[in-house]
Amino acid sequence: MYEPNNILITGAAGFIASHVTTRLINRYPNYNIVALDKLDYCSTFKNLQPCTSSPKFKFIKADIASADIVSHILIEEEIDTIMHFAAQTHVDNSFGNSMEFTYNNIYGTHVLLEACRVTKCVKRFIHVSTDEVYGESDLDSDIGNHETSQLLPTNPYSATKAGAEMLVMAYHRSYGLPIITSRGNNVYGPNQYPEKLVPKFILLAMKGEKLPIHGDGSNVRSYLHCGDVAEAFDVILHKGVIGQVYNIGTKKERSVLDVAEEICKLFKLDSKQAIQFVQDRPFNDKRYFLDDQKLKKLCWEEKTSWEEGLKMTIDWYKNNPDWWGDVSTALNPHPRFSAINLSDEPQWSFQYGYSRLLRSVTEIGRRESGIKFLIYGKTGWIGGLLGKICDEERISWEYGRGRLQDRRSVLEDVKRVRPTHVLNAAGVTGRPNVDWCESHKVETIRTNVVGTLTLADVCKESDLYVMNFATGCIFEYDKEHPLGSGIGFKEEDTPNFLGSFYSKTKAMVEELLKEYDNVCTLRVRMPISSDLSNPRNFITKISRYNKVVNIPNSMTVLDELLPISIEMAKRSLKGIWNFTNPGVISHNEILELYRDYIDPSFKWNNFDLEEQAKVIVAQRSNNEMDGSKLKNEFPELLSIKDSIIKFVFEPNKKT
Repeated sequence: MYEPNNILITGAAGFIASHVTTRLINRYPNYNIVALDKLDYCSTFKNLQPCTSSPKFKFIKADIASADIVSHILIEEEIDTIMHFAAQTHVDNSFGNSMEFTYNNIYGTHVLLEACRVTKCVKRFIHVSTDEVYGESDLDSDIGNHETSQLLPTNPYSATKAGAEMLVMAYHRSYGLPIITSRGNNVYGPNQYPEKLVPKFILLAMKGEKLPIHGDGSNVRSYLHCGDVAEAFDVILHKGVIGQVYNIGTKKERSVLDVAEEICKLFKLDSKQAIQFVQDRPFNDKRYFLDDQKLKKLCWEEKTSWEEGLKMTIDWYKNNPDWWGDVSTALNPHPRFSAINLSDEPQWSFQYGYSRLLRSVTEIGRRESGIKFLIYGKTGWIGGLLGKICDEERISWEYGRGRLQDRRSVLEDVKRVRPTHVLNAAGVTGRPNVDWCESHKVETIRTNVVGTLTLADVCKESDLYVMNFATGCIFEYDKEHPLGSGIGFKEEDTPNFLGSFYSKTKAMVEELLKEYDNVCTLRVRMPISSDLSNPRNFITKISRYNKVVNIPNSMTVLDELLPISIEMAKRSLKGIWNFTNPGVISHNEILELYRDYIDPSFKWNNFDLEEQAKVIVAQRSNNEMDGSKLKNEFPELLSIKDSIIKFVFEPNKKT
């Protein structure tokens, strides 16, 4: 248990932070609490009134972007702990005033981190982020984003929060700052400024006015009561581990339309009359879904049911209708605020500097002309990496929004993006592995077969090139290709592995795609990357297993091969390609490298295929792919072992 002495809480007069501050004051009377807030439009000192009677509470009105003030507070108050809540948080505002979000959320966080680095007095820094940094979750997924999931923000607000997280991570790794990060679902309850959904609908219902819903209201969100969230931060403060990220989430989800209808019901309103559908946001994520198990292991759990919490929240707003004064602007369907006062010198300098940056953009070379990629699979590993590579190579690109099996939505994507090339990295591989596909065959067919064929057909009609990231797990060693012979399966060979339903669907769609002359099929196998924290990385997987088989296999080093896939698309190369590094490497050879480069104390045990079969549902494919076709096209391509050493183990070397 960590025990702080002097805590600085930024943004303390805001909604969530005020509940956290009040909880700490009430439960830990020996803690000194310094509440810092610039009292922006969405915060008020009234939220902190319950704390003012404590001699251990001090309020300071100031901006975290003022470096001198922040450094002075850290030294003068002998701060050993920071809980950083201060941020601009309303997505609607970010579409109209995105620079304000960069200033407050990124620049303000940077000032705070630098003050901690210089003063060297902080023992624990809790950075409060959001579930929105993960981007949109699949509507049909039953597994939430875990703390190591890729960050794929989709609006200016979440992008600034992700940017702040990158700074936080860098200061932890570069300077050893004792960072803990939280990412939370939507929060509701008393004291919340009514730009947010729940209090906005409550106040509008109290006034007898229409409840505006963006789009069709199908967007799904998870809601936590502020009391449960305050307890979560209590747990993270005292039990959280330095360097870790904790999701604060709930599996109980509701669509925006459901929330509106439930509030109408509690106010005895006819929802059909009270609800008004309005223009959607420029981009509105369909769903945010979190894996909340990590925090639960620290003995936190949600206690307030949605029904109970909503009734308590309605009662509070009925008793405090004027808490925020005139909020008519906030109750608009699409509110806009300007949070920057240009008379403030640091903020003016930041805004002016941005204007100069805009003027200099014209001096930067334009992106590669004539090429634009439409990429599917934005929530996947390969899809995310493809977007990054396109940015590095200055190639214009966008993610597809439609579901592949929905022909109309794919056509809309093509019409909207107007691409020259389409890259498909979407597909079902199983959650967490291919065993899932054995009990979810319809879902697997829908995405892997119907979706892929629909995309190929739409692109054929539109005269578009398609690159499909497929799998090489459709072969297994046989008499013509025996283990250890060096004879690999070629592109023209017929798949012979039917041990898993996943492989069956992939083999089926590969055969059908041969009829489309606009398609390039890349057979990926056991993908590996330099990101050893990614649970999808083959090296990461086997390093965490209790036992592993030891069989030579062809594999794909993404750090080397994904840039090659971009070049293949530029050249409009088509047909089937074994997309693996030349040669094979065994499980033991990889783990020996892991031991030599990463962890000298690492040990593992082997078992044979018969033993493995007892702990898996679907059989696994083992094979060697003939990489001569790819090697002839790209002679610089490294062998699998050399590529793993160069791109994975050398950059991560710790021994």
